[in-house]
Amino acid sequence: MNKNSLVSRYFNGNLVLQISVGIVLGVIVGAFFKEVASSVSILGKLFVDALKAIAPILVFILVSTAIATKEMGVQTNIKPIIFLYLVGTFLAAFVSIIVSYLFPTTLVLLKANEPLNPPDSVVSVLQGVLFNIVDNPVHALLTGNFMGILAWAIGLGIAMHYSSAETKKVFFDVSTGVTKIVQFIIRLAPFGIFGLVADTFAKTGMASLLSYGRILVLLVGTMLFMLFVINPLIVFIKTKKNPFPLLFICIKESAITAFFTRSSAANIPVNMNLCKKLNLDENTYSVSIPLGATTNMAGAAVTITILTLATVHTLGINVDIFTALLLSVIASLAACGASGVAGGSLLLIPLACSLFGITNDIALQVVAIGFVIGVVQDSMETALNSSTDVLFTACCASKS
Repeated sequence: MNKNSLVSRYFNGNLVLQISVGIVLGVIVGAFFKEVASSVSILGKLFVDALKAIAPILVFILVSTAIATKEMGVQTNIKPIIFLYLVGTFLAAFVSIIVSYLFPTTLVLLKANEPLNPPDSVVSVLQGVLFNIVDNPVHALLTGNFMGILAWAIGLGIAMHYSSAETKKVFFDVSTGVTKIVQFIIRLAPFGIFGLVADTFAKTGMASLLSYGRILVLLVGTMLFMLFVINPLIVFIKTKKNPFPLLFICIKESAITAFFTRSSAANIPVNMNLCKKLNLDENTYSVSIPLGATTNMAGAAVTITILTLATVHTLGINVDIFTALLLSVIASLAACGASGVAGGSLLLIPLACSLFGITNDIALQVVAIGFVIGVVQDSMETALNSSTDVLFTACCASKS
């Protein structure tokens, strides 16, 4: 493909800028050209359907590959860091639940074709989870049963962890291929978001924009709370030292870069260099930083939990404390399986929504809303995730 061609320039262009243009054009068309908005709505439907098609496969492949190819028991001094990664991710989901109940937020959703079947108690939730877990794996993929997909992915990953290096390489290659398909779909997000915003704005007016703003403030506020309150508290409990000098170094030299790259994987070299400057044990950080880029996902847990509960509030579904705690666990597991591409955590929202009997038609509308606000949300999420990799590693790997 000619590098100067229009298509090539588009696919190599700034996705944030392209999505911003799509949002602005969608608002203009939805406000002043309602007939045109109805016609371009097909772009939004195609985008949502593409996400709906790839999301089950993405979850299955990423989770199974992560477990099958993970090195276990090689670095004993990595265990405390992994523990902090898991604790931080779970606390992010738990704090998000508290925030969502203190500041309940609703979304503007279009009507779905499928009837809702919300659980009426924690017992029915657990029954639903158990029956979904033992679903036929092919049927789970075809119907978008994310609990079944997650269970079979974990099982396959554990079983294949003991396979040959060549087999693991096949898993890795398949995971890379699926990720490239997701990247292609996400590159088409500006067109899909243009159609979605135009159609939604034509039908709901300013209400949709206001709901976008409210949920974005809640997301960013919760991530900042994790960054400046919860993470320093974890570090203080671990080290018994003032965590803020280290925190500010991580923000300055990791979070700011990650905010603009919007990729934890792309920020790995930056974090490795920062660990070297902090005089950390290279044998530890050379493992913990790449591992953190895929498993330390507090920002993703915040995104999944808050957007899921915003959907729950919108649909008027009652959630008891035990189901909320179960959501914390599910969101944490889902976050650890988030794709490394921009907006990857959004594709795991249907998994959390399935816990409440929310259909994929509705869940994928929420995913699309996530892409609309992702211009800021995904940048903040990556900044939190990536800077925390260094912060937690420094707690356990200092040579001084």
